[in-house]
Amino acid sequence: MLYRLPPIWTIQSITLVSIVALLFSCQRPSETHTDAWDSTTFYFDWNALASQLVQRMRLEPGEKVLLVARPGKFDPLIPLLKDWIEEANGEFLGTISVDSTNSPEAWKTPFTSIAEGSSFDALVERFKAVDIAIMLPGTSVTDRPYAAMQDVLRGGHGRTIHFHWAGAYALSGSLLEVTTTVDSIYQNAIFATDYRRLAELQNYFEEFSRRHGIRVTTPQGTDITFALKDRPVTKQNGDASRDRTRYARNLIDREIEIPAGAIRVAPIEETVEGKIAFPKTEWSGETVTGLVLTFKAGKIIGMKAETGLQAVQAELKAAGPAGYAFREFALGFNPLLAIPTDSPKWIPYYGYGAGVVRLSLGDNTELGGKVGGGYVRWNFFTDATVKLGNTVIVEDGKMLQ
Repeated sequence: MLYRLPPIWTIQSITLVSIVALLFSCQRPSETHTDAWDSTTFYFDWNALASQLVQRMRLEPGEKVLLVARPGKFDPLIPLLKDWIEEANGEFLGTISVDSTNSPEAWKTPFTSIAEGSSFDALVERFKAVDIAIMLPGTSVTDRPYAAMQDVLRGGHGRTIHFHWAGAYALSGSLLEVTTTVDSIYQNAIFATDYRRLAELQNYFEEFSRRHGIRVTTPQGTDITFALKDRPVTKQNGDASRDRTRYARNLIDREIEIPAGAIRVAPIEETVEGKIAFPKTEWSGETVTGLVLTFKAGKIIGMKAETGLQAVQAELKAAGPAGYAFREFALGFNPLLAIPTDSPKWIPYYGYGAGVVRLSLGDNTELGGKVGGGYVRWNFFTDATVKLGNTVIVEDGKMLQ
């Protein structure tokens, strides 16, 4: 039986200790999976992946589903998704290729054949008939079908599942290749996450962070505070149902990430005060050490670095005003996507693992913020301490029991 999440509720009485305790039950599966997980030999369980994605949709009868895919990436998943969508009484519209030179005949349907020959504006209009689309691995916002569906979402209709199968980062922030190790961790997270408890934990965190504000510190010297007030808090809890969209307040509320795990929010810009001290990172293609950015009212008012300061200045100057603005706070909650304990350490799925913090710069309009300009820079912190008021929730990159 599929679990339907209730609306966000106001919590009358709960301690922050209870919130954190919930985290450690988020790795027990709340929905059935037919095969026992085998961690010794990795293989893609295509049928179970397709089943889990359709479970996440919680389709209502007759909902129209479109797949957006790149040929050669996860092709075995496509016919299985079709079968599970139809089993759930959804209407399968077909699979549209993001590669204009390669559109497999087996993917084509009357809906996708017409769409592939459409102008961008016509594509947006046609996609208004789509209730939910799955963005499969290899697709991105630079692809016309992907971008067209985002325009539909901005208009307040529909939802998408982002099934990127990417987002593995080195601790320095550089993007890593997806290996079988990454595959294994991602697939296990999809199968074994307890989505109900993850959603409860994120709802509790939102309630308390609105009451108390957030402070983030790191051993390198980060010490920054901000308030959320009435800003949207996007909870990536794996719920891709139509019910979720009733509470959507921004673009990313309609874009559901699988695997799940993070909350994301653009704080009230004027409340962002303090400094961010970076680990060794890359700016404008150069290694930078000892970088510290100082913020007042959400804007960078000072910067210093041991080495590479000119590279930072060059990147921010090229970005324009957005480069000097605080973008978002994100915090991972999924223990199955936490920093692996073996070496070399790396960051799974865009920092969605328990205890990983993102303090980002740039455009935050997709989160409901006021900073435009297009530039976005994600900055990962794996040893941060996060406090709500005087209560520590994350200490040195670890969620507390």
